[in-house]
Amino acid sequence: MGQVTFIIWRESVEALLVVGILHAWLARTPQAAGGRRWLWGGVIGGLLLAAALAFGIYSAHELLLDFQEQFQTAMVLLAAVLIVQMVLWMRAHGRTLKRDLEQGLSQRAEERNWWGVAVLAALAIAREGSEAVVFLYGTLAAAPAAELPWMGLAALVGLALALLTFWLLQLGGKVLSWQLFFRVTEIMLLLLAGALLVTAVEQMQALEWLPPLRDGLWDTSALLDDMTRTGGLLAALTGYRAQPSLMTVLVLLAYWAVVVWLMRRPAHGARR
Repeated sequence: MGQVTFIIWRESVEALLVVGILHAWLARTPQAAGGRRWLWGGVIGGLLLAAALAFGIYSAHELLLDFQEQFQTAMVLLAAVLIVQMVLWMRAHGRTLKRDLEQGLSQRAEERNWWGVAVLAALAIAREGSEAVVFLYGTLAAAPAAELPWMGLAALVGLALALLTFWLLQLGGKVLSWQLFFRVTEIMLLLLAGALLVTAVEQMQALEWLPPLRDGLWDTSALLDDMTRTGGLLAALTGYRAQPSLMTVLVLLAYWAVVVWLMRRPAHGARR
């Protein structure tokens, strides 16, 4: 359930950020007052697009009943890739996001083209919503039916935390700054992507797509068992395993090596 709360929280804050920027600009620009209803129309459109994707994934799941494990593995891998891509995108565009959005809005105001406002809002909501759908699919698909109501509650908690976080961020850095928020959550997201990758690797080993090379490379169950509540939460959010296989360890090390290279590459290019 920790994964559900974290993903809903992070994705909701990003969506609120974009919508908040759009709404603030429209509110303080007299000639743009007519664009507000287009903004909320775009928000509704984005929610509908995210819901359509969720329905599409559910339909694919039902159609592929004989290949559920393979489908879930592919979705978990896709979720891990999307998380890394999202972190890299925010690092590249986060500092200029507000300026870029406002420049685009100024052009729309001059042309009286409020469709652009609706499209921006719809894409922002659809992007975050669709990412949340893909990220959470593996967790929800593998969860027992008895836990689904609790996961729904966890999603509501994540949404409430997102609203609270957005309010704190709007205080202008007095309590929590955007820079600190993105720095902390990008680390948590990369850990979560690693956890999803570990889950996918274990599923591929169960499907005999990958050899374990060596089971139980070490055993830290005496210190922290990943079957306990605390260990299970750490496993879900970071990929911790008390008794990992050699293949799992090698893949996780390769993942972090690639992530570090990708994170350092833009900075190196900027210095050059």
